[in-house]
Amino acid sequence: MTLKISSNAKTAHKKTAEIIKNGGIAIVPTETVYGFAVNIFNIKAQKAVYNIKGRNYNKPLIVMAPDIRSLKTVVEIPEKALEIAKKFWPGQLTLIFPLTEIGQILSGGRKNLGVRIPDSKFMLKLLKELDTPIFTTSVNISNKSSAKNINETLRFDGFVDIIVDGGRCKFSFESTVIDMVKFPYVIIRKGCLDINEILKYI
Repeated sequence: MTLKISSNAKTAHKKTAEIIKNGGIAIVPTETVYGFAVNIFNIKAQKAVYNIKGRNYNKPLIVMAPDIRSLKTVVEIPEKALEIAKKFWPGQLTLIFPLTEIGQILSGGRKNLGVRIPDSKFMLKLLKELDTPIFTTSVNISNKSSAKNINETLRFDGFVDIIVDGGRCKFSFESTVIDMVKFPYVIIRKGCLDINEILKYI
């Protein structure tokens, strides 16, 4: 049975962190869309998310972390990219970077991966409680619309261990994604963050 809890509950981030640490699957609210969240070290939980979504294994999950220091254990951030990261994080920007050796192991041998520090009070509290990055992906059936409010997450009731109710997501649109593995950088997805603002710093 899926536990449901309000993101405003005093212990919501602690309970969610406990479930994720123990290999469970959480549905969490971010400022963009709702996301599945799992332990970055738990392959079984990661595979379960792929199965729930019907997601192709060739499509990687995204890493979220509370700060740049935590991300540097997983990805290599070039100096120029670091300027952009510091400008727009926390925020609605996902950046794709080369993986460290540890990151490659955790991602099943991939060479690069998208990472983000969310601008969400609940998510930052959760990530700091976990004290480790997590794997995330939008709450949806693969190639369908992402869940932007709590009602749209309920189709997964019974398939996950906890659903955190954060109401309607602030932006209700996916993050902007830029591939920064090599220059010139490539815009992969035009999301809710104004791409023209980002281009000023590239």
